[in-house]
Amino acid sequence: MKRTLGAIGGTARAQWLATAALASVLFGAAPAIAQDANTNLRLNKVEAEVRALQRKVFPGADGKFFEPQINAAPTPTPTPGAPSTTPLSDVLTRMDAVEARMAQLTAQVEQNTNRIGQLEAKLAAAAPVQSDFVPGPGATAPVASGPAVSGPSISGPAPLPTPVAATPRPTTAPVATAPKPTAPSNSRIDGVKAIVKPQSGDPGEDEYSYGFRLWEAKYYPEAQQQLKLYLEKYPKHARASFGRNLLGRAYLDDGNPGEAAKWFLQNFQTDKRGDRASDSLLYLAVSMKQLKDTKRACIALAEFSETYAAEAAGRLAGIYSTTRNGLACN
Repeated sequence: MKRTLGAIGGTARAQWLATAALASVLFGAAPAIAQDANTNLRLNKVEAEVRALQRKVFPGADGKFFEPQINAAPTPTPTPGAPSTTPLSDVLTRMDAVEARMAQLTAQVEQNTNRIGQLEAKLAAAAPVQSDFVPGPGATAPVASGPAVSGPSISGPAPLPTPVAATPRPTTAPVATAPKPTAPSNSRIDGVKAIVKPQSGDPGEDEYSYGFRLWEAKYYPEAQQQLKLYLEKYPKHARASFGRNLLGRAYLDDGNPGEAAKWFLQNFQTDKRGDRASDSLLYLAVSMKQLKDTKRACIALAEFSETYAAEAAGRLAGIYSTTRNGLACN
């Protein structure tokens, strides 16, 4: 009976000791488990950052751009009967994998940098070299003689091309300079001074009359200047039609039918019923005939004979007939 109780007491004591030992193991392992959880979180974060960096360096994850340099490590198959790994050995294994990935990424970046540097050096060597020399006016560009050489470059300085002599061409077209007007002679100055400007009390009439006297004395340039002054000062004067027509006559008699035609046409168009509109239209035909513009000369003659029939048969009949001679007008 005492042995049975002793045995029971021994059994209870053994169970209590086993329970206490298990509790101490569990409570003692709690900090290690918590520490292992923190390490896993940190490792997960580092691995995520490495994967993000890998996607940045290698944007083609499907292998289209770069051949994958980092492959997932195969999951080891546990051997039956082999002892299981400890949490510390797992952490070390994962750290080794992270360090291996970082090393591979660093090596790949260095290789890419080296390749880019080599490409830039080749491009710089292949770019044409431009000379800072700018040829001056009349200089000719040197022309290289001989066939072009392809293949590897030959060491040593290249021979200078021999410049080809050429006749220099002017850079700008020659500018035609108008002849300088000759100074009037003393006799001409005295002749112009001898023509007296009238003083009738009508300033406009006096300006026109003075221009007429200069034209009549064959001082055509002086008459042109005087008649222009008259028309500028008195454009509405009673003698304005006379003045425009006489200005055209001064240019025509001075051998300038082109400028004369402008004033004849202006006088006719300004006032077709003006005192000298008919004269201007007829002298417009004379100017066109001198310019060998038969078409416009015939048009002016036809307009003159139709609009001023009385003048064509009367006061201006002689000039009209002379102008028609030599013109094949329809």
